[in-house]
Amino acid sequence: MEIMNLPNIWLFLTILPVIAFLYASVGHGGASGYLGLMVLFSFEPTVMKPAALLLNLFVAAISFYHFWRCGHFNFKLFFPFAIASIPTSFLGGMLELETVAYKQVLGFLLVFAVFRLLNIVGKRYHELKLVKTWQGLLVGGIIGFLSGVIGIGGGIILTPVILIMGWGRMKEAAAVSALFIWVNSAAGMTGQLIAGFTIGTEIFIFVAVALIGGFFGGYFGSAVRSNKILRYTLALVLLLASTKLILT
Repeated sequence: MEIMNLPNIWLFLTILPVIAFLYASVGHGGASGYLGLMVLFSFEPTVMKPAALLLNLFVAAISFYHFWRCGHFNFKLFFPFAIASIPTSFLGGMLELETVAYKQVLGFLLVFAVFRLLNIVGKRYHELKLVKTWQGLLVGGIIGFLSGVIGIGGGIILTPVILIMGWGRMKEAAAVSALFIWVNSAAGMTGQLIAGFTIGTEIFIFVAVALIGGFFGGYFGSAVRSNKILRYTLALVLLLASTKLILT
């Protein structure tokens, strides 16, 4: 598949850094957004999964740096999720769903992403409490496996779980999710490569473009509030993509 020869590829490259900005501003790598965008531009599923994971690696890393630099990272909160998610994400990355199943699962996950962006889930947190080891391992293991199979880092699921369960505050959850996304994306990408998936050199053009948005998004989100209008715009894009996936 000649990615750079796709119709409207320059429009895709214009929207890509906006998505990276929005997701990085809340501590995410943006895989669910990239996947939704690739669906709208008719990318093949075999290209979508490794491309989303690679973009996640770079954007989540720069987002984590900004949140860590501002003192929002909590290693004790991060560790139980990560220790279980790394092996399950690796296993999930080695699997390849048939096209219909892939689209259905991804479509419903994008609906969840819309809820997260609109603060329908994860908006409020209760009095903070420590996550129990078994809870962290169970949640991390499940999210890690889904992350590897679908090609996302899992932060779009982990962040609202942390907030709903009262395990951390918003920026703390963002910092933990950013590193969680990075380790899951790395494990999932490793599984992809072992399973025989290849990464076209054209994908690194996407990485360079996304990093611009990710850098400013991570800085903005760690120090300032995110923009509601842009957040709602992205939610609309994901809703359109999820509808297309679920109904086809």
